[in-house]
Amino acid sequence: MKTQYYVASTLDGFIATEDDSLDWLFPLGDVNASSYPAFIAEVGALAMGASTYEWLLRNGDAVAEETGSPWPYTQPAWVFSHRVHPAIEGADIRFVAGDVRQVHADMKAAAGDRNIWIVGGGELAGQFLDAGLLDELIVQIGSATLGGGKPLLPRRILSPGLRLLSVSQMGSGMAELRYAVCRDEGASPGV
Repeated sequence: MKTQYYVASTLDGFIATEDDSLDWLFPLGDVNASSYPAFIAEVGALAMGASTYEWLLRNGDAVAEETGSPWPYTQPAWVFSHRVHPAIEGADIRFVAGDVRQVHADMKAAAGDRNIWIVGGGELAGQFLDAGLLDELIVQIGSATLGGGKPLLPRRILSPGLRLLSVSQMGSGMAELRYAVCRDEGASPGV
């Protein structure tokens, strides 16, 4: 079981525009031709920040058209937010606030032997990293730049913080980099 940050980023390191648009991403490839189908099959629980959840709410019709449902996940999800949000009918969503360490144990119990996916955003993934709970980063780099926006991971990570596990090309517009998070200097990551 791993806690993974699986995300798409622009070449200049942004996952969304300042107003949380993902319009840069969709022209770059077909999700079914990516590693996503195999990745999501191994996920037992999800964590997402308020902006990611709000994006799903705003884009529910488009999500439903693509996936058949405005909530595309069967796994339980923890939404980290300090605001009140409407629930999505039929979705297993738990709204939480505070320290990710306090919630991670519940997520692990729900996931069983499957993985936990940090869906987004970068600040939430950074909190899991800061707490020593993030095992892997799977970053799909798209052939686009934004010049500003929501950063991939707003943290300083210096060598040997990450160990490159694999690189793969996904069509002509994306490349996937998979990194293990090293726990201590010189230590092997928990993969």
